[in-house]
Amino acid sequence: MPQFGYKLMSEEHGPRTLVANAVAAEQAGFDFVAISDHFHPWLEEQGHSPFAWSVLGAIAHATGRIGIATGLTCPILRYHPAIIAQAAATIGAMSGGRFTLALGTGERLNEHVTGARWPSAPERREMLEEAIAICRTLWDGGVHTIAGKHYTVDHARLYDLPEKPVEIVIGASGPESAQLAGRLGCGLMDTAPVAEVVDTWRAAGGKGGAYGEIALAWAPSEAEGRRLAHERFRFSALGWKVNPELPTPEAFTAATQYVRPEDLAKSIPAGPDAQVHAKAVREFLDAGFDHVALLCPGPDQAGFIRFCERELLPLLRGERTG
Repeated sequence: MPQFGYKLMSEEHGPRTLVANAVAAEQAGFDFVAISDHFHPWLEEQGHSPFAWSVLGAIAHATGRIGIATGLTCPILRYHPAIIAQAAATIGAMSGGRFTLALGTGERLNEHVTGARWPSAPERREMLEEAIAICRTLWDGGVHTIAGKHYTVDHARLYDLPEKPVEIVIGASGPESAQLAGRLGCGLMDTAPVAEVVDTWRAAGGKGGAYGEIALAWAPSEAEGRRLAHERFRFSALGWKVNPELPTPEAFTAATQYVRPEDLAKSIPAGPDAQVHAKAVREFLDAGFDHVALLCPGPDQAGFIRFCERELLPLLRGERTG
C-alpha cells in the first residue's frame, strides 16, 4: 500500500507554524511528514528558514503516530557527519522509532555559509558515502575513532540511541546517485517520476522505501495556483543541473527572472480539482515510488491539508471515485 506524506517547507513557514502543520497533517491522516533542511530559502518571496532539527524535536514531541523524515539533509559540509548521527539518533529516540534520515549532497545555497569549498558532484557523493558509514558506525554503539579521507571522528560515543537504527534514504536525480543509494542499501528519494532511477536503484541493491516528492499548487482557482507556484516555486524550473550551484536567494531570483507561470504548467498541477492532482501523483506510483510527499506552495496550508483529507487522499487510496 503506498504511503502519502506532507512536505513541511521550512523555506516558506516559521517554526511554530511548521509544528502546527505537522500536527494537522497527522490528524488529517497523512502517513508521514518530511521537512526540508535549509539555511536559506530558495527565493526571497518564501521568507523563512528555521533550524530544521529544532523543529523536528518539537514535532517528535507533539505527534504520536505519523512518520517523520528529513528531505533532505546534507551531512558533508555545514554539518559534520557525527553531529548528524547524534541528531538523528535523538529524534529517533524521541519519536519512538518514527524517524527516517533522508540525505543528499546538498546545494551551495546552504552549504557555503561556513566558508567551506564547494566540491564537485563526484566528490560530494564520495563525501556522502563516508558520512553514511560514520553515522552507521556510531549508531552501532560504543566508542569509535575514525580517520577517513574527508572526516575525522575522535573517541566518539552516542549515549542515547533509538531501539532500532534510523533508516537512511538518499536523494537521487540520476544514475550515479541512484547506484550509490542501491549499493549502500538505502532508500531512495527523487523529485521526478522517473522509473529508470527507481529501476537503477533496485538493480544496485536498494532497500527500503522509494520516496517521491511533488509540488501541487492547490488553490481556489487554477489562475491563483499558477500565481502561487510562480511566486514561491519557480526555482524548480531550473532543474538539478543548476539548483545545487547557485549561492544565494538573490541568484535564484536573477536566474528565474524569465520563468513564466505557464512554464511550470507541465510540472506543477494547479487549481482545486482533486482529479488533476491525483493524476500527477499517480505518475510517481506508476514509476515505482511507494512513498509520495505532497507539498503546496503558498500560505494556506490549513486549506491544503483539509483538501487532502477530504478529497485527495481518499481518491488516491481508492476510497472515492469522484
